[in-house]
Amino acid sequence: MGATAGAPWGRTEQQDFRSRVRGTLLGVAVGDALGAPLDGFSLEEIRTAYGHEGLSDLADEHGRRGAITHLTQLSLFTVDGLIRAQVRRDTGAWHPPTDLHRAYLRWAATQRDWGPDERREDDGWLAREEWLYDRRSPARACLTGFGDETMGTLDAPKNPGEQGPEAAARSAAFGLLVGWDPQLVLQLAVECAAQTHGHPTACLAAGAYAVIVHALARGESPDAAVQRALALLAPRPGQQPVADALQHALGAVRQGMPTPARIEELVGGGGADGTLAVAVYCALVAEDARHGLCLAVNHGGPSGAAGALTGGLLGALYGETALPPAWLAELEGRPTMLVLADDFAMEMTQGAALHGPTGSSQGWLVRYPRA
Repeated sequence: MGATAGAPWGRTEQQDFRSRVRGTLLGVAVGDALGAPLDGFSLEEIRTAYGHEGLSDLADEHGRRGAITHLTQLSLFTVDGLIRAQVRRDTGAWHPPTDLHRAYLRWAATQRDWGPDERREDDGWLAREEWLYDRRSPARACLTGFGDETMGTLDAPKNPGEQGPEAAARSAAFGLLVGWDPQLVLQLAVECAAQTHGHPTACLAAGAYAVIVHALARGESPDAAVQRALALLAPRPGQQPVADALQHALGAVRQGMPTPARIEELVGGGGADGTLAVAVYCALVAEDARHGLCLAVNHGGPSGAAGALTGGLLGALYGETALPPAWLAELEGRPTMLVLADDFAMEMTQGAALHGPTGSSQGWLVRYPRA
């Protein structure tokens, strides 16, 4: 795997990219936090609890408003793994799926340990964030996929029957590799999804989602982004359910005002394909980020994953300032997310000034060790 070389980044381009990176990570988190209290509820139960219009504001979950779940935790470790992959490239070792797997194993340690282990010098800074050592309803497939050192691959995937949306929901950051060819973005997301969700539908939904984020982060329209994903999916075995779901989302846009019933139809059985369709539809019809996120979570499917996927799309499309500020003010872990987003943007735009064959910033290597 490799990246395509691009022109040097100007200041305006760097600032725009940083805003989209922040928007993507914060969007995933705020969508996750908004939808998580509704997971397991039917639409009727949601309306009974929150009124006919459903949930329209952050609600208490895990003992507070704005609490994130394992979906956001894993999204953060995806970013950490991508930065570490870039840093390790200086050594001549270049296999991003392995670097991502190591990052996800660091997440798995947060699910079983009481807190950071200072003896693990190669953990880097993110794995030392104590607030992440709180088990937040992790999907069983994620725990089993990262339950040992063996990495799932496309030839030998972990949980080959698992079609859930969790792998897609941690895959937004792959789309932020804006210097990469979209085919490589798709491949990396698919390979990393196979580490926990080995069914082709789950893997290809993750890849399609990453490609859509990639196009949005590069300034393309949502419709063009979906068309690009469809074109790249076409030759892939097992792509039909994901392609059909995306086409269904596009068709639903032309069927009138968005309704919970239409969302329920799109989400179907709550698999990765239906949840991706909900996210794409909500991003296309959203009046603003708040409207799109509320639309995405008020249904009987996996509300947290749908909110996370939708938030990532809206954040990549519009940047951080489009997200509801009152929700961001209460979002758990926002300072960590902002630092990580800015580090990612700096690595992608100015990595050569931070590390390389001729010299490296020791502070950067402490934060993102090559090991």
